[in-house]
Amino acid sequence: MNGTEATRKVRILFDETHSESWSISMEKAAQISPDYPEYSSYQRAADLLRRLDFEVARHTSGALDASTLADVHILALVHPCDPRWERTVGAGSPRLTDAEVASIQEWVRSGGGLLVITEFEHDKYGDNLNALLEPFNLAIDNGTVLDRARCINANPAWILGESSGDLLSESLLTGVSQVCFYQAGPCVAKAGQATVIVRASASASIPHAGLVAVAAPGKGRVVLATDSLLFGDDYLGAPDHQTFWVNLVRWLSVPAFHAIQKPVPLDSAVQAEAWLGLKDEVNALRELQAADGSVPADARQRAIGCAPRISRLLTELAPRFAHQAGYFDALQSDFARWESDGFPKPDFSESLRTYEPQKHRQDGIEHLALFPMYTPNASALTRFEALIVRMPWPGWLEALERARYRNEKFAPGHLADFTQGYRSECAVLFPETVSVSGKAANAFATLFCDREAKRLRTYALHAIEALRIPVPPAAECLFSSLPVLEDTVALWDLIHDRSHGLGELPFDPFMIRQRAPFWMYGLEELRVDLRSFAEAIQLSTEGFAPAEYIPFAILFDRLFRFPIVGSRVKNYDGLAGQLLFAFLHERETLSWRDNQLRVDWPALPDAMAELRRELALLYRHGASCSRLAFWIEAHDLVSKYVKPCVGSRWKRDTRAIDSELDPTRWIAAVDNDEFPLGNFHLNLKRKLA
Repeated sequence: MNGTEATRKVRILFDETHSESWSISMEKAAQISPDYPEYSSYQRAADLLRRLDFEVARHTSGALDASTLADVHILALVHPCDPRWERTVGAGSPRLTDAEVASIQEWVRSGGGLLVITEFEHDKYGDNLNALLEPFNLAIDNGTVLDRARCINANPAWILGESSGDLLSESLLTGVSQVCFYQAGPCVAKAGQATVIVRASASASIPHAGLVAVAAPGKGRVVLATDSLLFGDDYLGAPDHQTFWVNLVRWLSVPAFHAIQKPVPLDSAVQAEAWLGLKDEVNALRELQAADGSVPADARQRAIGCAPRISRLLTELAPRFAHQAGYFDALQSDFARWESDGFPKPDFSESLRTYEPQKHRQDGIEHLALFPMYTPNASALTRFEALIVRMPWPGWLEALERARYRNEKFAPGHLADFTQGYRSECAVLFPETVSVSGKAANAFATLFCDREAKRLRTYALHAIEALRIPVPPAAECLFSSLPVLEDTVALWDLIHDRSHGLGELPFDPFMIRQRAPFWMYGLEELRVDLRSFAEAIQLSTEGFAPAEYIPFAILFDRLFRFPIVGSRVKNYDGLAGQLLFAFLHERETLSWRDNQLRVDWPALPDAMAELRRELALLYRHGASCSRLAFWIEAHDLVSKYVKPCVGSRWKRDTRAIDSELDPTRWIAAVDNDEFPLGNFHLNLKRKLA
């Protein structure tokens, strides 16, 4: 398999071989409850998971043994019951065999997710679920929980659950303000990795009785709920029940996300002897180059012969890169001319013109890139770099680009191998970084999604731990899987790049010189990320599952990585993150109390939309005023949330700008750290050091 795409779907199996009272088939549910099938149906719950890209199946025959569970990520046992008490699917015994119990327990410890749902007065149903749950420190007690104080419609059987208040409970109850149980039974989390996440109130017949409990034994996870009506067709539409259902299943999915692996390419150029030799030649050549990429007189003797050697190695590699034949020819020509001219400042215009990864977008295809260039976020020196870039281009990304975000220059990459200059923070390959005599041909744009994903994941996980952030289970899934995060970054970058050319545009966002002063660059990057955030939510609403992770990636990258990495000299990406944090904190969508950060996740989309509208209004004003006036208004907008440095010559109360004749004069007056880090980010930087 040479592509980058791996199987991402989580497979959930609903058992219907142990006399369960529920089926995910409406046809079967109609056999159980002919007068009202919804009373025995989990079809709505299953269909909801399918819309979220889960693979959902029924298990209707055979034992729950190792072979049955081998390709399953989540197993659901929904109220196995003796038919004397309730109508059931009619198959099997409510008791698992000893062999099935042992197989399921071992499967869970190895990374399976087990969902057990039962009922009040548990002991009468004839199952042996407690034997299954005992090693996981979970147990179902016999009894019924009633509550006359916290109930619905004055009916003590319809009780309202409460969060247990710990970090895990907050995460699993993200977006959930109310969960109503009907005659639930009590459950117990005994110790260790088990905990109750939803409980009854102090006024209940069994005060603080557990209603939903979870455990994390070994590599696996277990959820136990004591009311089967909770997620049935008849009650899934109750306030927040759908959200709670999805949260629980996603939490059970995390081990499956951990296990996702990228396919290993069968025939990569990375191990080819010619590539290893080319890397050595380029790394040796780099050591001889001056700051502008030329070779000084005292090193030219050592550089003589490099062009023929590189040309020979390119010839050996050419069969692997047949789609780059024109580029290889241009490279050999440019190297020969550079050497014959005495190694001046390199001009690789022809090579750049013929390097066209955007015209060969195939999943897993490899491109060789070899240029004299500087490396953004790493070095301003011009040096030769050689890269092997593997392109992620899964079918869903190709279809979305073609149908919705057309961008012929978009060429995402994974950095398979590289020379010394890319042992740095550089995660891009842009035409303008290449050494040429005139204007660089602007035909492609490559972000190394694998490199960006690794950094984002590192900072996100450290921030979540250091700040004790309750995160939705979907975010935990995302940050548990590097391949899924890489895909998310690629999709985000596709929407991000397209967004630069949309909306009110008082300046050309692709002209670097028009992004000065640096806060203009920061505002533009934030503007397109806010649009990407909104687009991702819309795509998710339309059922495009990969988009649901983008909001988490944007939020965590902007808040927790960009502000604290890199230099504080005109750090535009950092400023964009500072502004986003300050705005959300001001609006109380973020709260930072007791050294803990919380996000009001349901309120987040509206808050992001509000900031987006504020930036859109700024851009609209920019169309009818001078550049300098636009810069001033933008500075004022940022200053409303992020305080400028005390010595700023741009802030409103000390501004001394009195002429528009020479705007560069006022750009020169911008402080290197015009908007210093606030206390939150200073603390975060110390915590993550």
